Amino acid sequence: MEKLNILIAKGRIYESVVELLKDVGISIYLPERTYYPITNQPDLAFQVVKPQISSALLADNKADVAFSGKDWVYENSVQDEIEEILDLGFDPVKIVVAIPETVDYEKLIKAPLTIATEYQNLSKQWVQSKKINGKIFRTWGTSEGFVQDNEQALAQILIDNTSTGSSLRANNLKICDTIMESSTRMYASKLALKNPEKKQKILELKMLFEAVLAARSRVMLEMNVSKENFDALISGIPSMKSPTVSPLFGDSGYAVKIAVKKSEVPTLLPKLHQLGATDILEYALRKVMQ
Repeated sequence: MEKLNILIAKGRIYESVVELLKDVGISIYLPERTYYPITNQPDLAFQVVKPQISSALLADNKADVAFSGKDWVYENSVQDEIEEILDLGFDPVKIVVAIPETVDYEKLIKAPLTIATEYQNLSKQWVQSKKINGKIFRTWGTSEGFVQDNEQALAQILIDNTSTGSSLRANNLKICDTIMESSTRMYASKLALKNPEKKQKILELKMLFEAVLAARSRVMLEMNVSKENFDALISGIPSMKSPTVSPLFGDSGYAVKIAVKKSEVPTLLPKLHQLGATDILEYALRKVMQ
């Protein structure tokens, strides 16, 4: 089979995706000062690129698959040229419009102003939609320092990504508008999806990723219950489909297994005990395929 060429963006995306691949069973090792990770899968080839360009390279058919933030897909205006395969949910952020806390937003946007941002295209679209007389100032990396409430400030508005807003608040900035929400996603080139073998491999990867992501949010609970308490326990527990039940040795009761959300465990364990469950075990899941 022809190799599936995959781009992974540097930084946080790389770390999250490599961990996901590891959980799937795909190992990656990146030798020092190189951009081509070594993998244990002969039908996969990886390359590490800047997050700003991975989606543009994919749209230009320089690769078959790319992991990229949705924000850079729209910043590069290639959302119609590539196919989103799966939202991995990693590194969720919002692209926001922020100004100094002491400034009146409605008054500010009526006057000519300068916008500091890495997002040139998204900012232009926002300026046009708001009919603002705005000049866009290109920044690289941290941009909060450009926007202040004084005459020496290089810009009056900041358009940037934020996860919690803490960095903005620390720099005395407030959010006035949200342009879009973004997260790390798996994308494929339309050309690759026209290749039956590559499409099959892409969908297989999607299935494996979904199984790992589902497992990360769940745990398996295993317990014993007497015959007298069995009906009450079964009616009081949640499960993905239905619990797995098997008789205990000596016909003294039942062993019950259920897969539940991690968030349910703190309230569920006391409830199970009250319903008569004993010898309760909790263990992690690696993959969940529904």
